Amino acid sequence: MKILGIVGWSGSGKTTLIERLIPLLIARDISVSTVKRSHHGFDVDTEGKDSWRHRKAGAYEVMVASERRWALMRENREAAEITLDSLLARMAPVDLVLVEGFTTHAHPRIEVWRAAEGKPLRAGSDPGLLAVAAPRSDHGRDATHSWLDLDDADAVAGFIAAWLGHR
Repeated sequence: MKILGIVGWSGSGKTTLIERLIPLLIARDISVSTVKRSHHGFDVDTEGKDSWRHRKAGAYEVMVASERRWALMRENREAAEITLDSLLARMAPVDLVLVEGFTTHAHPRIEVWRAAEGKPLRAGSDPGLLAVAAPRSDHGRDATHSWLDLDDADAVAGFIAAWLGHR
């Protein structure tokens, strides 16, 4: 299972790029899963629902299942934040896991960047940075990075497929 981070400043278009890449990679016979790090308190459960009540009663894990999907919610009661490696170990094997967030974990990355934001590249001299995906007008701001056209998701998918060794 290969891991590829999609990093960038908030609002740069990371989620939009991932959303566009998934079907393009699948069309190239690359199985894809994602991990999204949320910096906000979030809940996939709804107050008052049976599963919410089970969790609030103290269940360590609650699984909700239907004929079409299932979800496992685990309460992280440990003091330390869960690591990307421990999350990946729980996932079914696929060709590629796209990771949004977990910027302190060492894995290859593509940075989504827009000059109009007025912010520097986040990855800077990150040795794991494979390329910068930016609008074509922003390309070549420095010669140390490979540049991908952010508006051409098919070309970005091709870059990823080549990196994976797929056709």
